[in-house]
Amino acid sequence: MKRMARLALVAAVLAIAPSAQSEMIARKTVTYFSIGGKTAADLDREMAERGPLLGTGRRHPGATRVTFSGKASYVAEKGRCSIGEARILLTTKMTLPRWRNRSKADARMGLLWDTLSADIKRHEERHAEIARNHARALEKALRALRPERDCETLKAQVSRVTAEALEAHDADQKRFDRIEAANFSARMTRLLRYRATGRAE
Repeated sequence: MKRMARLALVAAVLAIAPSAQSEMIARKTVTYFSIGGKTAADLDREMAERGPLLGTGRRHPGATRVTFSGKASYVAEKGRCSIGEARILLTTKMTLPRWRNRSKADARMGLLWDTLSADIKRHEERHAEIARNHARALEKALRALRPERDCETLKAQVSRVTAEALEAHDADQKRFDRIEAANFSARMTRLLRYRATGRAE
């Protein structure tokens, strides 16, 4: 599932030098899309038709859209420029399925849906966690930037560090999706067996 990430750093140059500060703020929202149907084939079809549409042009059973934004201030003093404050805002918007007919389902379909929907939620929560980890890493990297001879040079460093952070974030998200896709069938079989018997294998 494709993740969307962008970072806009708004720069301000300060005349006095406060101590360098950095802050990462995470905001998360969860929305649901309703699906109908009574059989496993119905559920597959409904999610394929009603799920969130991502950049791939295909719909998915769940999605997490990630946006990085933030601002940095620069302190010019005694011929040097340093980071005064860096603030990273991470926004994650999670979309999950909700089956309208769950209360009417028989035991077999109830087990199947509960297992599948829990796995979808776990998957999307992990995407959000990956994004938070990278936001914290970006915060730390910006805080660690050394003073430069002028603020334009430091801004270039901020842009470089930011681009590298977003590239690493996207690579980790794609890697996670590849691993999850490869293990889906085995994972679902194991989870269904565990929920049915209460025993892990």
